[in-house]
Amino acid sequence: MLRSVGQTRVAGSGEDPRAAELRAAVARLRRELAGHPAEFSDRGIAEDELAVLAAMVAAGNPEIPRMRRSLLLIAGAIGSVSALSPALMQVRTAVDLFGETPPRHHT
Repeated sequence: MLRSVGQTRVAGSGEDPRAAELRAAVARLRRELAGHPAEFSDRGIAEDELAVLAAMVAAGNPEIPRMRRSLLLIAGAIGSVSALSPALMQVRTAVDLFGETPPRHHT
């Protein structure tokens, strides 16, 4: 399991606090997206990628590169919907809690 310096499990629950934060952020954005009245062409992409993030955190095996890819796809799909910006930022902040992706070495 990945753990950043200073990260501990939530007392009594055994859950990584980063996972709890990501779970809450994804749930909030999913609710707000579901309740948003406007239809837009990439809504399905955002919903699918939020489901991917939710599944990763539920399985307890979040893959940082995949989380970042999902975040980029979600941002691209709903980034122009200003009403969803605060919830999107919360997801971004939660993904960032897992740390940086190691640089790739090109040969």
